[in-house]
Amino acid sequence: MIPTVTVLPPESTQQAVGYPSLFLLVVIGALVPVVPTGAVVSSAAVVAMHQTSPFGLLVVFLVASFAAFLGDTGLYWLGKRGLRSRNGSKWLQALRDRAPADRLDQAQHKLREHGVTVLVLSRLVPAGRIPVMLACLLAEWPLRRFLRGNIPACLAWAATYQLIGILGGSLFAEPWEGLLAAVVLTVLISVAPTLWRKIRARTPDRA
Repeated sequence: MIPTVTVLPPESTQQAVGYPSLFLLVVIGALVPVVPTGAVVSSAAVVAMHQTSPFGLLVVFLVASFAAFLGDTGLYWLGKRGLRSRNGSKWLQALRDRAPADRLDQAQHKLREHGVTVLVLSRLVPAGRIPVMLACLLAEWPLRRFLRGNIPACLAWAATYQLIGILGGSLFAEPWEGLLAAVVLTVLISVAPTLWRKIRARTPDRA
């Protein structure tokens, strides 16, 4: 008797590999802010657009939101441990290294004035998440308070970058063209504030 071999369709294979990869990349990117997680979510949204399943985009949104929330929770918890430790920790030092003094002062000021709203918006501003998270740590926010504010922040972040992917994917018929457009849009949005600050810093003051 010849055993039957079940062959998964290409779409099922992409889902089996793509969703766990999306989850891991976003979690790692939240813990170690070197992975362009926004581009990862936008790319996943483009791929989901070209699948026949109507729930692909919903799954991308849920996976990305949960992964971002889980990563932020872990990083905040590690930061709090560093604050309580007499010698600090490498995680807390990494947060300090990625939060310039001027950005941290601005985040602390806005956090005192607007509270949780600043935390929600910080994930939508490129390079805004770490200074606000560090400001929450220095303000001694309990983990529960941080998590309550971080839930809508992660949902808004995932929705925003998914919309960028949908926009890039809808401009082109070929998936790879939409994927490239989504990545370019995401990178431009991410680096624009940094480039603007450098231009302003190099421009001499005018009377």
